[in-house]
Amino acid sequence: MQVHGSNIKSSTFLTGISRSARISAAAFTVVASLMVPAAARDKQPVEVTAEVQDNAPLQMMVSIKEQRINVYRGTELVTSSPISSGKTGHSTPTGVFSILEKRRKHFSNLYDDAPMPFMQRLTWSGVALHEGRLPGYPASHGCIRLPRAFAKDLFGITERGLHVVVTSDEAAPQMIYSSVLPQPVAVGNTVASLSSKMIEADPALRGSIESAAIQPDMSSANEIPENFNQPLRMIVTPRAPENQVKTLQRLLGQMGFDAGPADGVAGRKTRAAIETYQEGADLPITGRITDGLVRSIYADAGYEKPTNAVLRIRRNFKDVYEAGVTLKDPAAPIGTHVFTALGFQHGATRTEWMGVAAEGTEAGTPEEALARLEISERVRRELGEMLTPGSSLIITDRSFARNTGLGTDFVVITN
Repeated sequence: MQVHGSNIKSSTFLTGISRSARISAAAFTVVASLMVPAAARDKQPVEVTAEVQDNAPLQMMVSIKEQRINVYRGTELVTSSPISSGKTGHSTPTGVFSILEKRRKHFSNLYDDAPMPFMQRLTWSGVALHEGRLPGYPASHGCIRLPRAFAKDLFGITERGLHVVVTSDEAAPQMIYSSVLPQPVAVGNTVASLSSKMIEADPALRGSIESAAIQPDMSSANEIPENFNQPLRMIVTPRAPENQVKTLQRLLGQMGFDAGPADGVAGRKTRAAIETYQEGADLPITGRITDGLVRSIYADAGYEKPTNAVLRIRRNFKDVYEAGVTLKDPAAPIGTHVFTALGFQHGATRTEWMGVAAEGTEAGTPEEALARLEISERVRRELGEMLTPGSSLIITDRSFARNTGLGTDFVVITN
């Protein structure tokens, strides 16, 4: 069954697990372990230490093919349960989601007021986790049905913003070690924020938030910031390839050469402008675009070629930061990979990360995706100042724009 979309109300974004929630989680581990089949229990650790329970974030992994949900705290399997996902014609989408809303009692507005107890919404377009009938095969209208006892206990330990990764084949988070992943640093007086100009320049962001809501994040180095328990949601996606001819036309025009409109078509006016430029620059007069010509025009115009990817950050379901980054071999497939920072104390200078390939590894492993990412020292410093426990980073070549908006984290659909 699906959840009918509703008006989004502003509320506090609580992804840090509270002490009471951790106590509930410990009780849930004992109770729910009785529900886990022997094969799944074999995956569980002999002992989940208090340190792991306190510091590692929860993450849910749903496998459509296996019709199963696995709940992890960090990389440790807490519990597992069978599910029933969407039937043919109403298939459950795979991808990276967050819990957007929770209701103990909910009724579908789409399907005859069908009851949906312990509802945890994943999209505003109608996909959620909730209690429901499990016939042993996909039978819902797109939602993920759970057994009653499991749905109730799960509802008690989750909070809004918690990641839910839905995959075809079964997947599990693993520890990831890479120098590319951000590390916490001493907090300065200000943190860079996403300006209204940045939003206006990017159609994917326009209309998603009000620019007036974006404010610099002011923090003291000696005080725990108010948002320290509010994880960042980061995403890296490739930019559309630069139209080199259009850029050259624009730069030639800025330098006083009449190259015609910047339409990306190297017509008669553009060739004539190039010849005039070549004559003045003491280059062979050919009217053709070559690598040497491009380098010369870029240098004379003071033009710095833009990075080929964008890092965006949300906190509290709102955009707070954007910066250019670089992906090596940007035309090659990337896949979708989710990395999550484990817990750390305020003032710490290091945290561990875990990662999972959200759509398999045909396009590369999480480690290979990280190896292709280059982040400048300035951006790394700013990320370190902002980083909070449980923050996550998605690297993907899929679009997030369609399902990301007011009241969501970055939603990436992979099917």
